[in-house]
Amino acid sequence: MRFFTFLFLVFSIHSFAQKDTKYDTFFEKGNGNQSANYRETIKYYQLLAHDFATIEIQEMGLTDSGEPLHIVIFNAEKEFDFEKIKKTKAVILINNGIHAGEPDGIDATMQLYRDLALGKVKAPKNTVIVCIPVYNIGGALNRNSTTRANQDGPEEYGFRGNARNYDLNRDFIKSDTRNTKSFVAIFQKINADILIDNHVSNGSDYQYKLTYIMTQHNKLGTVLGDFMNTEMMPEIVHNLQKKNIETTPYVNSFEDTPDKGFGQFFDSPRFATGYTSLFNTIGFVVETHMLKKYAERVKVTYEYMRSAIDFTDANYQKIKQLRLKNEEQYQPQKSYTIKWEIDTTKTTTFPFLGYEAGYKKSEATTGNRLFYDRTNPFKKDIPYIKEFKSAKEIIIPNYYIISKGFWPVIELLKSNNIICNTLKKDTLIEVESYKIADFKTTNSAYEGHYLHRNTTVTSNLQKVAFAKGDYIISTQQKGVKYVLETLEPEAVDSFFNWNFFDTMLQQKEGYSDYVFEDTAAQILKENTNLKAEFETKKQTDISFSTNPEAQLDWIYKHSVYYEKAHLQYPIYRILK
Repeated sequence: MRFFTFLFLVFSIHSFAQKDTKYDTFFEKGNGNQSANYRETIKYYQLLAHDFATIEIQEMGLTDSGEPLHIVIFNAEKEFDFEKIKKTKAVILINNGIHAGEPDGIDATMQLYRDLALGKVKAPKNTVIVCIPVYNIGGALNRNSTTRANQDGPEEYGFRGNARNYDLNRDFIKSDTRNTKSFVAIFQKINADILIDNHVSNGSDYQYKLTYIMTQHNKLGTVLGDFMNTEMMPEIVHNLQKKNIETTPYVNSFEDTPDKGFGQFFDSPRFATGYTSLFNTIGFVVETHMLKKYAERVKVTYEYMRSAIDFTDANYQKIKQLRLKNEEQYQPQKSYTIKWEIDTTKTTTFPFLGYEAGYKKSEATTGNRLFYDRTNPFKKDIPYIKEFKSAKEIIIPNYYIISKGFWPVIELLKSNNIICNTLKKDTLIEVESYKIADFKTTNSAYEGHYLHRNTTVTSNLQKVAFAKGDYIISTQQKGVKYVLETLEPEAVDSFFNWNFFDTMLQQKEGYSDYVFEDTAAQILKENTNLKAEFETKKQTDISFSTNPEAQLDWIYKHSVYYEKAHLQYPIYRILK
């Protein structure tokens, strides 16, 4: 009898051991310095979804790699219909591997889902968690051990660029990639209340394993931004401190050492959290420190997600209510900021945990090099600026009107759940019209574009004939901030600045100088006001007065022969 009891105990222990290791992640099975590749990651989530009714994995559109994006959903109530979920619960979206050489979130989130499913950590009652296991699949498949030159592990990782070498964290407005188009579909489907985008930072050296970026709170909106800035973020930081994890705002210091102070990173809409903020979603970027051991970075990423989940679950009703209230700030005839600048008059200080830095002669070059002395840590108050102020505002119109010929813009608006109605008949409408007055363009390619900046416009009221089928976009809808940031040409990440309307910057018609000379003389003879303006310009502009070609071009551009499309911004505003 004792022999059979012994066999039973041995078999039970052996079975338990097998069951206990079944859900170990690739990271946990290794030496703490290995990360799961793309296929191992998807296979692991498929295992969890098969074994646990609280987890479901879904395919959600293609990426540039040809592989589909997945989402993995954890819901303690085993409900995966988002039309039902959104009515009663908060939704957190976790995005992993947007830069595939920064895989901390990939490994940490697998552990998180496993622990939630097994009950090792308390499952949220009021919050559903959705993760994109690997966003940059093309980059993840391009595994190597060298492209993150200064990073301390893992042994292998992916590449920053995607399958077409795009940095996906610059693509959220322009949507050049399939990855982004699929992300937009996911984001609009689930209507996430919170976004957590997991990264690894480089730059300065300091004691922290974990830094963070929160959506710039002034830009997010006073209602939701103040809540995030004064309640949510401080509570998450406090919760991490109780776990003996010190953290700091992202060390946005590259040209100097952080002990001299730094300012908050500004997440314009090209970035993940900048994009999601346009839909009143609170966004966080987890930035672990690449000079720390990989196992330590995975652990703190895991704990940050847990802390954010705990806060969201306890405050889910307030977060959902504040999101709705935040939308109410952006109404027609109200002012909206399209350009921000850091407010240097509002500097604060906070205790920073760093290392003393200095310079010494380089052993590789003829210059001096910066070094941080890890044997000499410090804690000192440093200046920090996190407030931004308005640098350029517009008045929100009632509508925008777009010709049906600009279908790429219409498609992007529709994919972001922007309601786009059409004119039922040819119509003459009084609108505010923009002319592009000035802009600068980058000298080198940036994410597949020669990006414009410092754009300015002139405007006037005029009656314009629109055709049946042209699109009219109301600003009284949920996605109004997306509409404003993309359609206002002076906005930092406007469609204009991303080259959507560059055909308007080139003249299609011209003139022959020797033929137009007679026409120009006749124009000046028949138009005394224009003639007076012409003479004044010659008297006040020396370079113009000595340049006959410029003079003839000036007359041409002030005549009926000059094409209306040149520098004419093709999107119009209805103010009332």
